[in-house]
Amino acid sequence: MTAPAAGPLAGLRVLEIASMAPAPFACTLLADLGAEVLRVDRAADVDPAVSTSADLLARGRRSLAADLKHPDGAALVRRLAARADVLVEGFRPGVAERLGIGPEDCRAANPRLVYGRMTGWGQHGPLAPRAGHDITYLAVSGALGLMGPPDRPPVPPVNLVADFGGGGMLLAVGILAALYERERSGRGQVVDAAMVDGAALLTTALHGLHAAGGWAGGRGENLLDGGAPFYRTYETADGGYMAVGALEERFYDQLLTGLGLRGEPDLPAQYDRERWPELEQRLARAFGTRTRAEWTAVFASTDACVAPVLSPWEADRHPHNAARAAFTETGGVRQPAAAPRFGRTPGAVQGPPPVPGQHSRAALADWGVDEDESARLLAASAVVQHPAGQPRKDRACDDRSRDDRSRDDRDRDGRPRIRAKEHTP
Repeated sequence: MTAPAAGPLAGLRVLEIASMAPAPFACTLLADLGAEVLRVDRAADVDPAVSTSADLLARGRRSLAADLKHPDGAALVRRLAARADVLVEGFRPGVAERLGIGPEDCRAANPRLVYGRMTGWGQHGPLAPRAGHDITYLAVSGALGLMGPPDRPPVPPVNLVADFGGGGMLLAVGILAALYERERSGRGQVVDAAMVDGAALLTTALHGLHAAGGWAGGRGENLLDGGAPFYRTYETADGGYMAVGALEERFYDQLLTGLGLRGEPDLPAQYDRERWPELEQRLARAFGTRTRAEWTAVFASTDACVAPVLSPWEADRHPHNAARAAFTETGGVRQPAAAPRFGRTPGAVQGPPPVPGQHSRAALADWGVDEDESARLLAASAVVQHPAGQPRKDRACDDRSRDDRSRDDRDRDGRPRIRAKEHTP
């Protein structure tokens, strides 16, 4: 991460206050597209015994570790915000204000700052102060009630819809929109992104279908929720699954041809809802005669809208994903590549995820904090530097004294060593 980042957002400075899942995902999108993202991790999360991170939602940025409950730590965030284009936080409503790093605190020094807020329930409303997770936001948004078979309870789609689609992705869109508006007004603003709002937004088309009478059945009884036999998954002979999305007549005809069912007598008509259970059984029997690989080969060159159901760990080996380089390897970990694609200014994964505090000293220098002030912040434990990011000379001294420090559990300056622990502001 020493070379300038590439991508359409190159030159954009983002200050990320470390949090869980959705807000980091938004910052990952910005980093992949070239933004310089500085992540402010908790000082308590610095663990000298840990030298690498598998947190892919922190990829492509540097980490500065600060104690936000320390007056100097909060003041540092405000100082960094004055040099940033965007600040992103994912606290519950009111926490950032109590820490002294809320929108008014930060935008007082930088009226152009776009302040992105990621919460589950939003900044106001009866549930705003309450805890939640993807499944609860899905439930209240109306999305969860659509998911799953009709004879079983609703099934959450992992945590992809509210956390990432309705949360992080929505926050990234909001930030980019606020930056665009800033070009005209010269002023920043607060972006209030709530996962419950985003999950509801993703159901917009279904509200239209329902109003038009096209979504009249219960869960698992409609065209796009597994109720239609030509829009669902089927088990294959080897225990794999094939996904079928043959909605249009011409695609459905190719599905029947591939399965060897075209022209069979008394085969139910595609949209004869009364006979959908019978049609489903016929299709299930056909798919059960071959393996997933065999059916993949049968349908690979057709427009039947049939595809193998892959796990995330094998998706990179699919020929289409491989041809498009949809997955990449960074820091020895295979992972999805940057998206979307750009003709002139392509984005890219800018680097592996850092460990908390890995770049504290270097980031302070790059963001305009002089050496004397950096030393003062480090001495006061308002900022913590991880050994992995120390200059080579300091790291050599650190290695020579490791045994002595481990005996009395104190660092070379005599301060208690900081260990990772759970901490919520």
